[in-house]
Amino acid sequence: MVNQTVKMIMIFFLMGWALIGCSEKSTTQGSVEEGKNREKLTAVATVGMIADIVANIGKEHVEVTSLMGPGVDPHLYKATQGDIGKLDKADIIFYNGLNLEGKMGDIFVRMANQKPTIAVSEKIDPAILREPPEFQGHYDPHIWFNVKLWMQAAERVKEGLIEADAAHKEDYEQNAAAYLKKLEELDAYAKEQIASIPEASRVLVTAHDAFGYFGDAYGIKVMGLQGISTDAEYGLKDVQNLVNVLVNQRIKAVFIESSVSPKAIEAVVQGAREKGHEVKIGGELFSDAMGEAGTVEGTYIGMVRHNIDSIVAALK
Repeated sequence: MVNQTVKMIMIFFLMGWALIGCSEKSTTQGSVEEGKNREKLTAVATVGMIADIVANIGKEHVEVTSLMGPGVDPHLYKATQGDIGKLDKADIIFYNGLNLEGKMGDIFVRMANQKPTIAVSEKIDPAILREPPEFQGHYDPHIWFNVKLWMQAAERVKEGLIEADAAHKEDYEQNAAAYLKKLEELDAYAKEQIASIPEASRVLVTAHDAFGYFGDAYGIKVMGLQGISTDAEYGLKDVQNLVNVLVNQRIKAVFIESSVSPKAIEAVVQGAREKGHEVKIGGELFSDAMGEAGTVEGTYIGMVRHNIDSIVAALK
């Protein structure tokens, strides 16, 4: 009888351990499955050019939203309550920095205390940034117009995504490598096409000084009626000075920008005409914002290629 009782106790004891083992296995397996089915990382970017990097590197693992759409000027942009809500809900935030989003600086400081809030320009060596005297001690923020610099921004986005979602590190690295290869090709295309314009005609006149990095990288002189920011004022003297350059150098075309009112450039064209020199509007360039979503110009690469092709067609 005693032996029978001992046997029964041993059986119940072994069954208990088996149940515990199954429970632990089930819990572990559930955790693995949950990791595999993890919801997408939610990213918010300020401008479309940055959102495009995030989309290309994050792909299926990231849902990205851009606060500023086509035709929106980031220099003058003020965040809405809806924007604040998006930033609050985001897992990670990307912005340009270098005072591009000048009116949002305090917001980024606050958000950085809550979640990864990354300036894509933050690891670029200041020694290679433009700091013209007229920028009053500020760096030129329009780094996306030197494709090589924008490749460094892409590297920072990759690092940020990995920091926030290490589980998909390998995918982010592979996606980044593929995207960086496309940017290498874009850089080569820009050099080749701008070099095809006769040297005397390599003068790019636009509404504001957004294309300085482009000019330095690809060998074209850039002149803007306004300064680094569209918030800067311009006067009659600025218009007259630009008109004199157009007339004296017999420049064929000037360009309007998708995110800037064309009135200033139209005044320059009229001033040149009054001095007997016909200047045409060479086309619309994308400067501080990309084109409409779903169009070729609604991507960073498509936007830059559109600008290059428009400049070459008008000046060549």
